[in-house]
Amino acid sequence: MLALATITPGKPEIFAALQGEGASIGRPCVFLRLSRCNLACQWCDTAYTWHFEGDNRLHKDGIAFSRTDNQVTWSEEQTANRIKELGGHLPFPRLVITGGEPLLQGPALVKLLAHLPGWRIEIESNGTVAPTAALDPLIAQFNISPKLAHSGNPADLALPPARLDAWATEPRAWFKFVVATPDDVEQVRALAAVHAIPAERIFLMAEGRDSATLRARQIWLSDLCMQFGYSLTDRLHIHLSGDTRGT
Repeated sequence: MLALATITPGKPEIFAALQGEGASIGRPCVFLRLSRCNLACQWCDTAYTWHFEGDNRLHKDGIAFSRTDNQVTWSEEQTANRIKELGGHLPFPRLVITGGEPLLQGPALVKLLAHLPGWRIEIESNGTVAPTAALDPLIAQFNISPKLAHSGNPADLALPPARLDAWATEPRAWFKFVVATPDDVEQVRALAAVHAIPAERIFLMAEGRDSATLRARQIWLSDLCMQFGYSLTDRLHIHLSGDTRGT
């Protein structure tokens, strides 16, 4: 069984959309958003996947969500059938599994993917959890987003050195760092140097939940990408649909 986030109470967050971020930006995909996370980013735009009532971890919005309304349990087969309904017409079916932290549900994902032969599978992860041995060969692309100091997470929890080393040597892994100030880019540079993360696999993405904030930060962020050889990624879905679920 899978613990899924919801769009509305009882309706799981499974939807078709263009990928809005990172190495696959602009590609038609089906998205599966899972519930639960082992980190607590204070600016997280999907806090409804983890910041439930009774969770004392900090978030800048200060909202504690009802678990009953924001989490639903579905079987792997039921989930796969919905995914195929939404994306079966795509010439190159692509599933992006996001969260929360999807790799916390590795064994259930193996069962899910057994129902989706021929699909290209991407996982969006905070990079702190290793894929299980059974899941790893089923994934075509890992979109790894390590959380910097401004996320509010302790470094020993958010940036485990052994995992960063492992992802840096994994050719299927692309790195996406959320950046709010130029100081955040200095931390990216330090992490890249320590863990030998290739610059050509690093994307910088402005932190923001509205178009105006993203565009303002992208002005100076684009200059830093040029200076250090990183790629800039937008948040396309924010411009198209705003900060809403199921987009």
